[in-house]
Amino acid sequence: MTSQTLTTVLPYQDPALSIPERVADLLSRMTVEEKVGQMLQLDARDDLDDHVARRHAGSILHTSPERILRANELTAQTRLRIPLLVGEDCIHGHSFWPGATIYPTQLGMAASWDAELVERVARATAEEVAVTGIHWTFSPVLCIARDLRWGRIDETFGEDPFLIGELASAMVRGYQGDGLDDPTAILATAKHFAGYSETQGGRDASEADISRRKLRSWFLPPFERVAREGCRTFMLGYQTTDGVPITTNDWLLSDVLRGEWGYTGTLITDWDNVGRMVWEQKVQPDYAHAAAAAVKAGNDMIMTTPLFFEGALEAVAQGLLAEDAFDAAAARILTLKFELGLFENPRLPGSELDAVVGNAAHAELNLEVARRSIVLLENDGVLPLDAAAPLKVAVTGPLADDAQTQLGDWAGGSGQAGWLDGQPREMITTVLDGLQGVDGWTVAHTRGADILTLEDDPQGALFPDGQPRPSVVKPCAPDEALIAEAVAAASEADVVVAVVGDRIELVGEGRSTATLELIGGQNALLDALIATGKPVVIVLLASKPLVLPAPAAQAAAVIWAASPGMQGGRALAEIISGAVEPSGRLPISFARHVGQQPTYYNQIRGQHGDRYADLTQAPAWGFGEGRSYTTVEYSDLSLQQTSLTAADTIVGQVTVTNTGTRPVRETVQVYVRDSVTSVSWTDRELKTYRQVDLAPGESVVVRLELPVADCTIVDAAGFRIVEPGAFELLVGPSSREDVLLSAGFEVV
Repeated sequence: MTSQTLTTVLPYQDPALSIPERVADLLSRMTVEEKVGQMLQLDARDDLDDHVARRHAGSILHTSPERILRANELTAQTRLRIPLLVGEDCIHGHSFWPGATIYPTQLGMAASWDAELVERVARATAEEVAVTGIHWTFSPVLCIARDLRWGRIDETFGEDPFLIGELASAMVRGYQGDGLDDPTAILATAKHFAGYSETQGGRDASEADISRRKLRSWFLPPFERVAREGCRTFMLGYQTTDGVPITTNDWLLSDVLRGEWGYTGTLITDWDNVGRMVWEQKVQPDYAHAAAAAVKAGNDMIMTTPLFFEGALEAVAQGLLAEDAFDAAAARILTLKFELGLFENPRLPGSELDAVVGNAAHAELNLEVARRSIVLLENDGVLPLDAAAPLKVAVTGPLADDAQTQLGDWAGGSGQAGWLDGQPREMITTVLDGLQGVDGWTVAHTRGADILTLEDDPQGALFPDGQPRPSVVKPCAPDEALIAEAVAAASEADVVVAVVGDRIELVGEGRSTATLELIGGQNALLDALIATGKPVVIVLLASKPLVLPAPAAQAAAVIWAASPGMQGGRALAEIISGAVEPSGRLPISFARHVGQQPTYYNQIRGQHGDRYADLTQAPAWGFGEGRSYTTVEYSDLSLQQTSLTAADTIVGQVTVTNTGTRPVRETVQVYVRDSVTSVSWTDRELKTYRQVDLAPGESVVVRLELPVADCTIVDAAGFRIVEPGAFELLVGPSSREDVLLSAGFEVV
């Protein structure tokens, strides 16, 4: 009998066998240490050799091009040569790859209300990600935006569960393509499961005071949808709920996700969730107990907790875990690797890389999305400007020519990756660039104001786990010289475009804000510009809804562009000049004052009065709102049937008319009100929508269909049901009640 050599093809190396057969064979050959290692996802910026050789890591993240190649060399030297899963935060484009296409943030894309467009973005992103040797994106985010102070609002699709579900589902389809054996497919991740965004005071990762019924009512439905549709991985939130970290929440992970929904995909923790149970939340005494708890709860991949390796082995030694406790997790991870075909082809960066990353077709898609992401909030008629007239335009503001800030968080210059400081400047069109490109206009540029400076956190540069603490933001004082320069330019101009907003230091994990005001010298700048009497177009280039100063009410126009990506400046110039019609609609409500939090439209009925003693509760701009350069009227809402059962479909129609002189893409929004409910419930909820293109003067009859089965509440026992009784179908251009037509129906 000859001894086995390295050239022998073992069963798990044979692609002719089924994946379950290959997984079973490989598992049978693995030591406990190798199984535990497969559950580790470690930071490739640390000791990569140690990760692979000693800890047997199954996955890495934050990989530069060089690290991907080095990691592949290291796995080829291991006993079983198990390939690595390479993950990255490719949130709105291939975030940290030099020269990749960076699209508007999720919140910006959500303003398009266009699932097909979002799917195309995810497909293009997957093509760029896959060709660079990365297999896994930690996207999309399904969190519901509630408190605007939270630093991660820009990563969400906004405040409405239905819209979130529509867009997240589209993004998952785009990422995963026709299946993982498609070489352009990447793993999608639904995150952060679940309720992570329900913060205290907007503070990131704080205890989420949220009941199981409330989770079932609004936070879980988008996750349930993508779970049932095949999103292959779920990432767990950082927070505790009712005292229990999501990482060890048996009810969420076992009863609901794996049980009720039958989810068979892979679970990954967020950054050092297991370690945080020891050093931050202090609910576990040591890493052995933390590892045991995480494994028993059904976690598969442990992100960036290196001591999980030692802790899990110690848990076995202490009898906290059996030696086979890691088999199920390791099997799920190995299954992904076999389905991706990594044992045959590790998908290393290849010769086609330059032809795919940042290509012309993706740049064109980027421009289309940027156009659709921009929301015209106010307009006194000054917009669109006359592109044929020889206008003098004064462009001012600290963000008018800030290329990297325009990309938003999770992009080249946002600080999460150490191997690049930003994306190539020549790929980015700033607002100044865009306006300078309009033929015939004379553009004068001034900075006008500074936003912030940074100081070290007095608690030290690092958190206990070694991660860097964000610097402390210090607002800049108004600079009279900068303001005077901007006012002088405005005085010589026909129109002023003031580009204000927030910077990356005010956005992201650990960067929630106590205020929603423009900081630094920006308010003083706007005050001075509006005082000139010249028409001022405010461009709010901001990660999330911010509060504008009172004089902004006198601005000629207000435009919101939520971190609009590489082509944002060109898209804004096209809209300002009238080359493109504004079509974005708000996926999230704007507050008038930070003290109004929360301002989301679908709040629970029942309170004393409908305002504060000193301020209305109404938002500055509400969910679904957005102006165009024409006028649209809704009329003649009718239903085919007004008495229905839960098995029926509501069928109706509404007439939508373009009564102006320019074309429009109108988003027809359909809400449902359950008039009397057995438990407290929201007054109205978005249930579907249609987008229609109308020429000037054109009128169309829009057919509306909605299953009665979608007109649900969650009852006191936690069950989602349709209750019999009176309902209203509400149809119009936004969530504001005074613009919605109503038609009653009854469920019997």
